Amino acid sequence: MAVDLLLGLQWGDEGKGKIVDVLTSKYNIIARFQGGPNAGHTLVFNGTKHVLHTIPSGIFHKKAINLVGNGVVIDPVIFKKELDKLSLHKVDYQKSLVISRKAHLILPTHRLLDAASEASKGKAKIGSTLKGIGPTYMDKTGRNGIRVGDLELDSWKEKYRALANKHESMVSFYDVDLEYDLNELEVEFFEAINVLKSLTFIDSEDYLYQAQRAGKSILAEGAQGSLLDVDFGTYPFVTSSNTTAAGACTGLGIAPNVIGKVYGIFKAYTTRVGSGPFPTELFDKDGETMGRVGNEFGATTGRSRRCGWLDLVALKYACQVNGVTELMMMKADVLSGFKSLKICTAYKHKGEIIYHFPFNVEVHNVSPIYTDFEGWDEDLTKMSNESTLPKSLNAYINFIEKELQIPIKLVSVGPDRKQTIFR
Repeated sequence: MAVDLLLGLQWGDEGKGKIVDVLTSKYNIIARFQGGPNAGHTLVFNGTKHVLHTIPSGIFHKKAINLVGNGVVIDPVIFKKELDKLSLHKVDYQKSLVISRKAHLILPTHRLLDAASEASKGKAKIGSTLKGIGPTYMDKTGRNGIRVGDLELDSWKEKYRALANKHESMVSFYDVDLEYDLNELEVEFFEAINVLKSLTFIDSEDYLYQAQRAGKSILAEGAQGSLLDVDFGTYPFVTSSNTTAAGACTGLGIAPNVIGKVYGIFKAYTTRVGSGPFPTELFDKDGETMGRVGNEFGATTGRSRRCGWLDLVALKYACQVNGVTELMMMKADVLSGFKSLKICTAYKHKGEIIYHFPFNVEVHNVSPIYTDFEGWDEDLTKMSNESTLPKSLNAYINFIEKELQIPIKLVSVGPDRKQTIFR
């Protein structure tokens, strides 16, 4: 049976967690394939807000198996905190959560390396979440990493000590004043490791292969966004993994020819956390309103998100790279009250008008060309049917569909799972 993918098409924070939660009833297995606790997937239902960082967003559905794939990097301390919160809500994660033996572990010293590296860059900071993600992936490609399966070996602590010692010597190379107590950090780390070892470890590539043969339905859940992909994003202001569709194959061990639907999620406007180019960023009252009404603060970092008009050039690029088959538009409700709206449909690039996403989208290299749209005043948050949507919103949606040649199958009109309109 085909494996469907769910991906963010912007710079993350598109609302993937909510949609996975909405779609989970249709799937037997929800599988995270990349990233780590730098992700923040927010779910709202029954009046309660839940934020997941590493655990797949289907965890609140009793019948679904949630799989953490080999492409994910796991911080045991943060993972334990997530499990503790699930216990408060009576979630039986021992039955519904499995972890790939090939997933890599984030050590306390990975976080120290991340902090030292970012501090040393000064004004050239890339906006790291300081969760140790980058250093962990560096150890993975450098063939030094510790994987979940290593925890089943008697010698794993010796391997840990050798790598931690190496990391400490690397931290000392940075000319920064970084105060830390590794012994204190390790107490919490080893306690979390014991909790992690109580869970079910699997050979995930075979697990998913057998599930496909048995006719199980599988949804692969991406983290971050396509414009943060280490290869295809706005480098170097990117994450350390492949957030695009190709990452699902390497992050889960599934073959390209078994991929079915590719759900692409985007906001009705654009946001970005941290540093990096953002062609349609707003610095006026409209941008401030988007941030305030949309509650645009990072679920992981708490940092304010930069806000701007929808960038259709970037969105088209993300759709092409991922082979998106269906689109889902989030936060349409945030745009209620704007008298007029804009969509970036082209860039002015080195004196020419272009319609593709170029190598460099820094502000000195490109400027957005906009198409204007009529806004709407209606409160969308109480609407539950496509027929009740304002005409101007439907015109906005239809224009995007026509330009991208991909249907928008879902419109989100609020954070709760019930505030979802299928088209």
